[in-house]
Amino acid sequence: MYLNKKRAILAISVLSLVFFFTYNNVKSQETKIISGIAIVVDGDTIKINSKKIRFSGIDAPESYFRGKEQICFKNDEKISCGKLSKNFLIKTINNQKIICRIESEPDRYKRLLGECFIKDKSLSSIMVKNGFAFDYPRYSKKKYLKEQEYAKKNNRGLWNMKFEYPWDFRRNN
Repeated sequence: MYLNKKRAILAISVLSLVFFFTYNNVKSQETKIISGIAIVVDGDTIKINSKKIRFSGIDAPESYFRGKEQICFKNDEKISCGKLSKNFLIKTINNQKIICRIESEPDRYKRLLGECFIKDKSLSSIMVKNGFAFDYPRYSKKKYLKEQEYAKKNNRGLWNMKFEYPWDFRRNN
């Protein structure tokens, strides 16, 4: 009788531990959803309900980085490519409701990371495919590489001018 009680306690303990670890693992992988009307900060960042959301896996030109504006050149004309990218995102969103799937971990600057959608279309894909943002290989695992190749092949957005990748611009400034 004593041995059966010990086995039952052991079995319950093991099952409790399995449940606890499984539950925490599932809970940590839950996707948080934030939705609403967005305010565009720049070509890869928006605010919804005062929450700043950085699009994961892409990088857009800088509107303002350490007091400097990222400049591109088209036929020797200086163009603020950060503003160009931001304005394209503003026009794309056009005050429509955005739904963002937020990743469980923020980036190293404590910003929320996520993929945001307008009518089931990824804003990240739209930005890269139209040449106003880039697949960010350091973080994307080449998720947007097809869109980038399309933009490059068709001289879309920044691909029809001379530019510096945003990560290079930040490193050099």
